[in-house]
Amino acid sequence: MKKLNHMALLIIMALLEIVTFVTILEHYRNSSITVRIAVTGVNSILTIILWYFLISSLLYKGYFDNPKNISLKMNLTGMLCAVAFPRFIVCFLHFTGKLLRLRKGGHSRWLTSAGMYIFSFIFLVVASGAFVGRFNFKVEKVTINISDPDKSLDGLKIVLISDLHLASFYNHHKQLARAIKIVNDLKPDLLLNTGDFISYGYREFDSCDTILSKASGRLGSFAIIGNHDMGTYMPNSSLDEKGELFLRVTEKIKSSGYVLLHDNSSMVKIGNAKVAILGVTTSGRHPMIMHGSLAQAMTGTDSATFRIFLCHDPNQWASDVEGKTNIELTLSGHTHGMQMGIITKWLRWSPSSHFYPHWNGLYSKGNQYHYVNRGLGTLAIPFRIWMPPEITEITLRSI
Repeated sequence: MKKLNHMALLIIMALLEIVTFVTILEHYRNSSITVRIAVTGVNSILTIILWYFLISSLLYKGYFDNPKNISLKMNLTGMLCAVAFPRFIVCFLHFTGKLLRLRKGGHSRWLTSAGMYIFSFIFLVVASGAFVGRFNFKVEKVTINISDPDKSLDGLKIVLISDLHLASFYNHHKQLARAIKIVNDLKPDLLLNTGDFISYGYREFDSCDTILSKASGRLGSFAIIGNHDMGTYMPNSSLDEKGELFLRVTEKIKSSGYVLLHDNSSMVKIGNAKVAILGVTTSGRHPMIMHGSLAQAMTGTDSATFRIFLCHDPNQWASDVEGKTNIELTLSGHTHGMQMGIITKWLRWSPSSHFYPHWNGLYSKGNQYHYVNRGLGTLAIPFRIWMPPEITEITLRSI
């Protein structure tokens, strides 16, 4: 079945190449030699790059979770979005124009030209999202007012990162190191990470744990397991292999400098206050996401002055936290803002809002707060379109 799928993909891509060549030949037949050479040259370069990723991805024989393999597949997906899909639009409009002019002959120049403009727009948007957008790290600064009579927690600075998907930094370790420097420059009291260090398997860490370990919170660094960290999406793996993968991932997270919370809590003393940091493990895949035991994580936190709950899936806030516990602050990730959308001062929207009512930013109900981080890395597609990767700085202010 896998070989048949690969063969079908190759045939479809070859046919699209032929039809694209015919479209260019017919549309630019009467153009100057300079224009024809320019258009044909650009098309040829894009073809070479597309087929390089296509053949390299199909011929790869190593471990699936090798970051090189995942990078190849992501880049192939990016080229399909940036080149193959808009080529299909151009060809569809061109041959639609030929059908409309079947009696007169030729093609509708304005339809084909419209297709070329659409192609250029999609290509530029995807390219900018791949080369600029996905490494355009943004620090979102948030202030939360809390009840703290003796002011012990006033000014406490929490830095939150999430969804690193480390294979997305393959060949871009300098960008990951730059993100870590941004974290350190914020001088966090607490560094918190809400999971999804990987997309498929532990090999994605490569040497990234060394880079990650350079960031730390003054009072500690804490992390949880996201559903990808469980090996959920690792193809053709048995339960035993998933168990081994999970153990390797937890070792890598700990070597990255984090205290790993697994349905438990850790208490941090700050002045006269005690801050409980709780974390649960998330597993499964949408829509069957499964959450660890919050009740178990809350054991021993009754004496805490303030509670911070790390849960990967933001939908857990409504199901387990809001109005059901005394947890003041919940932190999540998972959504990525679907890596595309609109974030401005006046408008914030992403397709992820249709699946996650809390998809990015600060939400509150009474004295309970929920912040959702849109992630640092990328998954499946190697770009972010108007949805920059995020590092969150949360400052507590006593009232």
